[in-house]
Amino acid sequence: MNQDQLKQMVGEAARDEVLKLPAGQVLGVGTGSTANYFIDALAPHCDHFAGTVSSSNATTERLLKHGFKVLDPNDVTSLPAYVDGADEINSLGHMIKGGGGALTREKIIASMAKQFICICDSSKQVAVLGNFALPVEIIPLAKGEVMRQLEKLGGVVSLRLAKDTRADLGQTPSQAFVTDNGGWILDVAGLKITDPVRTESLINQIAGVITVGLFAKEKANVLLVSNAAGVERITF
Repeated sequence: MNQDQLKQMVGEAARDEVLKLPAGQVLGVGTGSTANYFIDALAPHCDHFAGTVSSSNATTERLLKHGFKVLDPNDVTSLPAYVDGADEINSLGHMIKGGGGALTREKIIASMAKQFICICDSSKQVAVLGNFALPVEIIPLAKGEVMRQLEKLGGVVSLRLAKDTRADLGQTPSQAFVTDNGGWILDVAGLKITDPVRTESLINQIAGVITVGLFAKEKANVLLVSNAAGVERITF
């Protein structure tokens, strides 16, 4: 099976998981290709939920297209579940997220949920986090100082660039990727994160950091992971 098939399979498993929830509740929905497969699989059952809370503008557009009601997070007090993918996940349910740039909103929605249901294929399971570059969303003004502080952790820090920057469109080739919040993202490569909780706290305390893509405090409670044999359900 190719990776798209694995993502579709775990998205369908997540659909079955959330349909066990009582009807009439509000569901948190994440961002990324695996989350998109989940949204598509859940679309025929959109009436099962009173609404959804979305972690990105892209997810909001997809949910609305499929007939889901999307609510402002400020109007929701709690969520029974938040469903999202991960770039890496370890054996304790700690994750690296933010490859798609939605880490801050993802962490906010995850903090509102009673359980985080992580969906991914088995290639995302790792013994030690850090092979995937760690995203850190920052206030643009703080780029230089935050980069210096992150370099002290031993990683190689780079500013994430917009994928569609083209000189012929009047853009400079070095235009920064801008998040839905107006922030920039620094990607920190080469880390071996043996204490995700401590590292998350340490980076969050750097002045100018909006949030770090380490989900250790808001870790996964349930992992649905797909491989050639099917989908495995793991609880943490």
